[in-house]
Amino acid sequence: MIDKLASLPHEAADTLARPFARFLKIEAAAGALLFLAVLLALGLANSPWHRVFLDFWETRIGLTFGSWDFSRSLRHWVNDGLMTLFFFVLSLELKREIVLGELRNPRQVALPLAGAVGGMVVPVAMYLALMSGESGLHGWGTVMATDTAFVIGCLALFGNRVPPTLRLFLLSLAIFDDVGAILVVALGYGEALNWSALGVGLLGIGAVASASRLGIRSVPVYSLLGVGIWLSVDASGVHATIAGVILGLMTPTRVWVSDARLRGILGRLLAHPAGEHWSGDTTERHDLLQAGAAVTESVSPVERLEMILHPWVGFAIMPIFALANAGMTFQGADFQQTVTLAVIAGLVLGKPIGVLGFSWLAVRSGIAVLAPGLSWPFIVAGSFLAGIGFTMSVFIADLAFDATMLNAAKLGILSGSAFAATIGTLILLQLTRLETRT
Repeated sequence: MIDKLASLPHEAADTLARPFARFLKIEAAAGALLFLAVLLALGLANSPWHRVFLDFWETRIGLTFGSWDFSRSLRHWVNDGLMTLFFFVLSLELKREIVLGELRNPRQVALPLAGAVGGMVVPVAMYLALMSGESGLHGWGTVMATDTAFVIGCLALFGNRVPPTLRLFLLSLAIFDDVGAILVVALGYGEALNWSALGVGLLGIGAVASASRLGIRSVPVYSLLGVGIWLSVDASGVHATIAGVILGLMTPTRVWVSDARLRGILGRLLAHPAGEHWSGDTTERHDLLQAGAAVTESVSPVERLEMILHPWVGFAIMPIFALANAGMTFQGADFQQTVTLAVIAGLVLGKPIGVLGFSWLAVRSGIAVLAPGLSWPFIVAGSFLAGIGFTMSVFIADLAFDATMLNAAKLGILSGSAFAATIGTLILLQLTRLETRT
């Protein structure tokens, strides 16, 4: 029998907490929730309450002192504020995979990187060709990115019937895509630069780097610096979400307390005689607090922050983003508009051609290698799934298009993403059936 004292005490809440914790670990659940949020936004935008729903996101929130006004619409706070955390977690995941995960091998990371480059270049070229001479030419960034949650959600439908290396390939590709897209947003969809504010932001980034080198490990300190950097970048004219990317890539991957030191600290704690003597200014209490800090610091900051923030991003921030941005009225929707067709073509044709073509060239040239279990038919299916571009596509469309073209662009994003998801899923269905028969 396992000693009950060797585990944490059981509480009634654990009966609910444990299955909920397992639910949070399934990334595909975030995709399902995001899908429901999209449907809800579309339903409300086309209901009798559409005006109340759409006006709600234009509500201004902030502070005003005389002539100084720091207020933004609710949609702006979602897109520029909450989404900064989305990109922060995205960068944490990218850094963890490259430094600690499966992408440490340069030739393995080269495959999704090549696919991501192709998945950005070819759709953009296709979009620009179709929009030549049109007023929406500036919206080329709309067709660049892949939506991680929806892609993982599609793969989850097949369980272990798809190779895990396909999931890693698409996850890495989507991360590279999104980082590339946010860099394009920061540089291509910003405003006139305020160099003073940008300088303050760079000083803040320098302060974060200096604090890390000095060994400061206080989360509140870095949170305060992060808020200051965000405010500076927001005021500079560069899109504020780039602050999340930079800070995520700066987060250390090295643990502070080694395994040997952790065992030594825990051993000293366990050497105290049994009894309730953990309160007061005692040696036992000091050792207990030190053991708690050691356990926390035995996990790298990248992994610790990702574990804390990832559920909030997947189950709160992304659905809120969908509610704020996916609402569009279908009245007067016209698939004949050039921007709608260009976005659909970029996602449904440009994405798979770019991902597959650049991946093949990378392997053919010897720059990259196929991971074990990953075959070209599965990459073809994954290339179509990469055309699901909802989150970042809507994010960029909101920046790139005026009110007269935004609905047409959203129609193209939703339709193109749906077509790409359907084609990719059908190919995977056929592949898994063939593998089951053999």
